[in-house]
Amino acid sequence: MANPEPTLDRSYIRPGDRICAAVSGGADSVAMLLLLHAANALPRNALGVGLSAVHVHHGLRGEEANGDLAFVEALCARLAVPLHIQRADVPGRIAQAREVGQPETIEEAARNLRYDLFRKLIADGHADSVLTAHTLDDQAETVLMKLLRGAWTEGLSGIYPVVLVPNAARPGKILRPLLGVRRSELVAFLGSRNQGWRTDSTNADPAFTRNRVRHSVLPLLREFNPAIDQALSNLAELAREDEARWQSELGRILPQLLLPGRPVRGGGRGVSTAPGESNSVALEIDRLRALDPALRRRVVRAAARTLGVRLNFDETARLLGLAGLLPGPNATDPSVACSGSKLHLSSQLRATRTLRELRLLRETPLKSPKNMETL
Repeated sequence: MANPEPTLDRSYIRPGDRICAAVSGGADSVAMLLLLHAANALPRNALGVGLSAVHVHHGLRGEEANGDLAFVEALCARLAVPLHIQRADVPGRIAQAREVGQPETIEEAARNLRYDLFRKLIADGHADSVLTAHTLDDQAETVLMKLLRGAWTEGLSGIYPVVLVPNAARPGKILRPLLGVRRSELVAFLGSRNQGWRTDSTNADPAFTRNRVRHSVLPLLREFNPAIDQALSNLAELAREDEARWQSELGRILPQLLLPGRPVRGGGRGVSTAPGESNSVALEIDRLRALDPALRRRVVRAAARTLGVRLNFDETARLLGLAGLLPGPNATDPSVACSGSKLHLSSQLRATRTLRELRLLRETPLKSPKNMETL
């Protein structure tokens, strides 16, 4: 009995859309392109989209990368799918990031450049959506890596099935239509079509964290739970739903809690125009105390985010301790939290405790290279 064809998630694809498949030449992306091409040619229930492809040459891996490009060119020519070829300067990106104090690994730089190019395709009107071939296996690996790094729920949300790309002229989307499909299903599908693919030699290099998770950690975890990949994918879905709910709540409550500048005699707030002083907010400690612990922690983190600073678990706990709001015996210990106490965090954030407020100040403006955004 033949294996069933992998199922594309069509939820965010509409007839008439211009969709662009990101094709590296690997099994996952080749399978995605074939599935999209076949679905678009169905006599009934066809996608009804304008289909193109994009291949990013990262300037790494020498002749192997050139071979990937030639393979994708030949595949797209055979399918009569228009191909956008983009070239990225990963070493240049790494050097630029290092100069502004935000170093990136090779993986991070390559990924960020890819998404910069995807956004440009959308902004230039070549596509309404760019589709990447992330699978359920990728989701499981990502969630596990985030968990090992101590991520919050936004990190445990893993890979989102759809990410909006805001643009004043041409808003678009990044879509992952194979996020519910196992990699093995795609390999079996390609085998049934006698379709080859390219293998990236770096996928076996243990120097990369994802490879160690893929080839060492997950196989061990499957001995305890054969369905661990699905369990991690389910965790990502739950985390995304929780995060969406929290963000909605924070959007409602945060404007009522954040105070700009400093209180002035006679009432009101004074906002300094001195360099750096405008990068500050304050929270009333009594109002924080009235919140439940989960919301209180998120409000403190969200306040820091308004200054462009991401707090980890320990930094958040230190701020709550400064405000005298840590759960446990230190919550009201005057040696932990008293008026005039200050706290310097490694993430460029300085906090000051007054009698009534917890004040946060970003000491220096955040520097970022051009297009340093990530998805």
